[in-house]
Amino acid sequence: MSLERQVRAKIAAKRNPEQEKEAQEWIETILGAKFPPGEAFEDVLKDGTVLCQVMNKLKPGAIPKINTSGGQFKMMENITNFQAAMKAYGVADIDVFQTVDLWEKKDIGQVTSTLFALGRETYRHPEWNGPYLGPKPADEHKRDFTEEQLKAGQTIVGLQAGSNKGATQSGQNMGAGRKILLGK
Repeated sequence: MSLERQVRAKIAAKRNPEQEKEAQEWIETILGAKFPPGEAFEDVLKDGTVLCQVMNKLKPGAIPKINTSGGQFKMMENITNFQAAMKAYGVADIDVFQTVDLWEKKDIGQVTSTLFALGRETYRHPEWNGPYLGPKPADEHKRDFTEEQLKAGQTIVGLQAGSNKGATQSGQNMGAGRKILLGK
């Protein structure tokens, strides 16, 4: 198997039909319209217009101009505008897919993952009362320790240090030892 086919197979394996269906239902609920029947998830999203509409529903005016006609560059501009609006909304840079992942259908799994990141970010916006996608992000739980508690923690020797009151794990083996047979 060639390297290129192996890479394609690995990327295709990252796709999760259940997650794509969940993301599609989330988008349909936000927009109040169903995807055209018989069209694939990635084909509906490819030109970026649906994504821009979703972003404008989440944050009105986030993308002032959505290109509905024009060449490939105009459609890819929609995707780029969507990505910029998501980052401004609070989605981390690392969670955002590359334009070619969607436009050339190189990594639809990453596109779905980005939609889930956007859905998680909606939890952090109290002005949004619509549907959410994915689990709610954890809130920070700040802890305050007294000076006495911090000093007490410094006297404890962690078991990860490799010894416990003189006992060590040296000389213990897990499983069979490695056997090197020469001349066979």
